[in-house]
Amino acid sequence: MTHAPFPLAVSLGDPAGIGPEIICASYERLRAESSCVPFFVVGGFEVLRATAEQAGFHFPVVPIAQVDEAPMAFQVGLPVIAGLDVSCNPGQATEDGARLALASLQWATRFALRAEASGIVTAPVSKAQLMAVGFEFPGQTEFFAAACDRAADDAVMMLAGPTLRAVPLTVHLALADVPSALSADLIIHKARIVAAALKQDFGLETPRLAIAGLNPHAGEGGQFGTEEITLIEPAVAALRNEGIDAVGPVPGDALFTPRARETYDAALCMYHDQALIPLKALEFDEGVNVTLGLPIVRTSPDHGTAFDIAGKGLADPGAMSAAIRMAGACARARARG
Repeated sequence: MTHAPFPLAVSLGDPAGIGPEIICASYERLRAESSCVPFFVVGGFEVLRATAEQAGFHFPVVPIAQVDEAPMAFQVGLPVIAGLDVSCNPGQATEDGARLALASLQWATRFALRAEASGIVTAPVSKAQLMAVGFEFPGQTEFFAAACDRAADDAVMMLAGPTLRAVPLTVHLALADVPSALSADLIIHKARIVAAALKQDFGLETPRLAIAGLNPHAGEGGQFGTEEITLIEPAVAALRNEGIDAVGPVPGDALFTPRARETYDAALCMYHDQALIPLKALEFDEGVNVTLGLPIVRTSPDHGTAFDIAGKGLADPGAMSAAIRMAGACARARARG
């Protein structure tokens, strides 16, 4: 098996959320898997030590000073870059906790950009808390685009689970603003990024893309809207002319049936909820957010901080474990070239 050359960096997320406990639970779950790429957490040593102790995990949290110590430390316990920490209580978000979350995110990104880490897995953050301490982006996807010196449209969010990969072509927009934000050029641009990433990171030689319609019944020949005729059909034709296996526009109510999902490798959707509702309905406990189009690998669990259940032993680590596994698989695929 080809191994990723370096360990994965895991950002802590908001320390008052479920991030620390799902990180610890994921280490407990994954450390015995021979295919698991070693990972380390950036900051929050005392937070993670207290979390592991409270949850009754039978492994030590191991402080490390340098990234190159992580693979050896991973065999003993959960490696954590020491030095960044905070005192906090589960479920009680604070500005100090948000500052730690932001510093962890920034340092994890630096490690990946300097090729000390083979990818990044980000634990959940509170956007409101981050913005209170100076975070200037609508989400982590946009942060990574800027950090990698990419245009915002060059970083594409894909939600992935065992039976579905879905890409929202517009993300943080009011539904009323979606039609004016769409264009054939936008669809083509993001579809190219998705197709290239499915080859590079997921090993699909000829990715199959299904492009959703915007309107009910994909517009019903213009009766319910003309975006399918004026934007989506020309974009699909252009993609096919480039040799990309794309079909559409496919009515949104038909795109996610079990039979339909067998016919494509990724569904490109016109707006946020068109992609995220089916993904969360089908794959909530294993859904992974992957940022495509970057020079680094980045994944995260497709859920939030869940302050209301933090520290209560109720958080399911499935999505975090899946995000770590997927980041490792993508890193290995890139290492193979």
